[in-house]
Amino acid sequence: MTGFGNGALGRVVRSGVGRRRVQTLVIAVATMMAVASAVVAGSLMVATNAPFDHAFARQHGAHVTAQLDPKRADAAQLAGTRGLEGVTASAGPFPTTTINPIGPGGGHLPALTLVGRSGPGKDVDALDLKSGRWPRTSGEIVLSASFGGPDLRLGTTLQSSDAADAKTLTIVGFALSASGSADMWATPAQVRALATGQSGFTNQMLYRFDSAATKAQITADRKKLAAALPTGALVGTQSWLDTKRAADQGAAATIPFLFAFGVLGIVMSVIIVGSVISGAVGTSLRRIGILKAIGFTPREVVRAYVAQALIPAAAGITLGVVLGNLLAVPLLDDTESVYGTVSLSVAWWVDVVVPAGALLVVAVAALVPALRAGRLRTVEAIAVGRAPRTTRGQWAHRAAGRLPLPRPVTYGLASPFAHPVRAIAMVLAVTFGTVAATFAVGLTQSLNAVANAQDPENSADVTAISGAGSGPGPGRVQKAPAADSGRSPAGSGSNQQQSSADPAAVRAAIAKQSGTASYYGTATGDATVAGISGTVRATLYQGDSRAGSYEMIAGHWITGRGQVVVPTHFLERTGTRIGESVRVTFQKQTVSLRIVGEAFDTSDDGMRVHADLAGFSRAKPEAFHIEVEPGVSPADYARKLAAVVEPLGGAAFAESAPEGENMIVLLEAMAALLTLMLVSVAGLGVLNSVVLDTRERVHDLGVCKALGMSPRQTVSLVLASVAGIGVVGALIGVPAGFALHDYVLPVMGEAAGTGLPPSVLDVYDATQLVLLGLAGVLVALIGAMAPAGWAAKVRTATALRTE
Repeated sequence: MTGFGNGALGRVVRSGVGRRRVQTLVIAVATMMAVASAVVAGSLMVATNAPFDHAFARQHGAHVTAQLDPKRADAAQLAGTRGLEGVTASAGPFPTTTINPIGPGGGHLPALTLVGRSGPGKDVDALDLKSGRWPRTSGEIVLSASFGGPDLRLGTTLQSSDAADAKTLTIVGFALSASGSADMWATPAQVRALATGQSGFTNQMLYRFDSAATKAQITADRKKLAAALPTGALVGTQSWLDTKRAADQGAAATIPFLFAFGVLGIVMSVIIVGSVISGAVGTSLRRIGILKAIGFTPREVVRAYVAQALIPAAAGITLGVVLGNLLAVPLLDDTESVYGTVSLSVAWWVDVVVPAGALLVVAVAALVPALRAGRLRTVEAIAVGRAPRTTRGQWAHRAAGRLPLPRPVTYGLASPFAHPVRAIAMVLAVTFGTVAATFAVGLTQSLNAVANAQDPENSADVTAISGAGSGPGPGRVQKAPAADSGRSPAGSGSNQQQSSADPAAVRAAIAKQSGTASYYGTATGDATVAGISGTVRATLYQGDSRAGSYEMIAGHWITGRGQVVVPTHFLERTGTRIGESVRVTFQKQTVSLRIVGEAFDTSDDGMRVHADLAGFSRAKPEAFHIEVEPGVSPADYARKLAAVVEPLGGAAFAESAPEGENMIVLLEAMAALLTLMLVSVAGLGVLNSVVLDTRERVHDLGVCKALGMSPRQTVSLVLASVAGIGVVGALIGVPAGFALHDYVLPVMGEAAGTGLPPSVLDVYDATQLVLLGLAGVLVALIGAMAPAGWAAKVRTATALRTE
């Protein structure tokens, strides 16, 4: 009887699989869902594991992006740097300038770096042309794919500035640069035409070095370039390490979230498979005894029951791999657009490791109850059969009978105690389903809170500009983390207009404009901080800036002169704390400022300062952010205000509603998908257990029906048998999901290099927790609906004849 193909053992396995169709289906579907979710999670973890490194390697990214003054270094001198020791490849020079384009709706876009290149390149910074083509003539541009959206598409036209003689620029393509070398590209002639004389542009050179893995090596490489060029020729440089750090922080934030769902999926599959096989053993005691009586050894019995789990599991795993790949494709496409990675697909080894691991998990989960079947004594198995021990659960029936509830309900409430192991499996299934739902709801609300907390200046109804080139912040166009790594060094060759309005005149116009509710001014620019090399971004506020305040992690927002609010990374980088002082230099004026708050601000790699403008006498507000009164149209208000401030040299426009951050939308989509899978698996676990229970008790149900129990009462009995389990699972699952959220969110924040404010962490309220608990009960009831319907329809005579 040792044969497994067409022998006796094979016939036993096939018979068991075919006879227990519900359990077979549950194993197949549960493993399919678990494998699909694991493939999705694994693929995304691989994709978000150093996505910048993958894109950078494929594009031969530039280790150093250098901006050079064309007046101090000519083409021959730049060509000489190609042969420097350590330079393995180079490209350029490319003419570079900065423009403030006007969008199709008339709104200002942020200052964008425009580079002139004849093609996407090959040896260094080989751009990935995602759509469209490369510019061929004047007036055509390729835009960074991170700016793509409903307002900026192929064929969209922009104006190079708000001047009367501005050039019309047509988007003919979208490209990705892992190096972050530019925001848009055009022909070299087009860039020179847009630049204002020789002072209006710089030359860009891209270099790859044989040693550029550390900050010290990059510093040494910069020194080599500076030494090989005339004094003052090297205007600025951008390190690939800065771009990499910003991209990796965004990717790292997803790992704890995906890991949490992956663990939940694995645990859930173990519970379901173990429960199914345990139930199969429990309902087949008589059959096991007969098999042993006719000569089957304990080892063959174990093999038979493990095989009965592995056959449907193998089918489910195969379908799960296919389903996981189909579901992963759109999410990987989103990840590609978010991180700027190229050609993302499911890694081949994920499709190998996940199925192999799932098969191993199923085998182990099935082995424990199968070993129990192998150890059963033949006489005991035949004598006991499939009936539960008569002593089990009697105390529960007596206790439930005292409750002021209908007898079918009390009977159902006490039923799970006859099979405590099966009941525990159902409780665990409901618990983990509730954990997943609770965690996902909290995660979604936290991500929405993160989106709402970003760029509060852009939440104003109307923005009025007084300073030259001080267009609206980057919130007007969402950029991907990989591209939002910092400002391009091309800023030294800015092509911004020099005329501007008197800030006092613009402020007076706003105060006189009917419909003004509140407003405050801001001045933004580069600053230096004692103890930090390079520059940081500074925003200075004039007036009551509470409407534009960032969410606070600790401390408070600026309330007066001499105060500064900084992000988490700034505190870590400088080694300072709230209450200590820092020296900030802005527009050649140095002021000592006291840190009064830690802000939730991840822009510019968390190296920004927010201070009161009154402390800097030379600084003047460049933009005013306005809240209009209720009932006033921001567009009408902006049009009227523009008519007043434009003759002064200013501008005014209504802010558009911010779109969802790509990364946040992606995480929410992943959470919804993985939660749906886990909750479905939980429902299947309940379904399997209730099917086993109703079939075991079909004779008892027949007796109850013979005594007058109606079909409706039968349904109530079956549903009541899982209602208590649903309540217990919900009571455990909701607090566990709450705790999981409170653990994972700070880890995600730490991976992103920031603390989290209370508005992001404290997202649950009592009503939501109650509803989530009810959802756990609902999962249990839905899982029991099908067997409850079957129990209600079974004929009394048929039930009574069943042993």
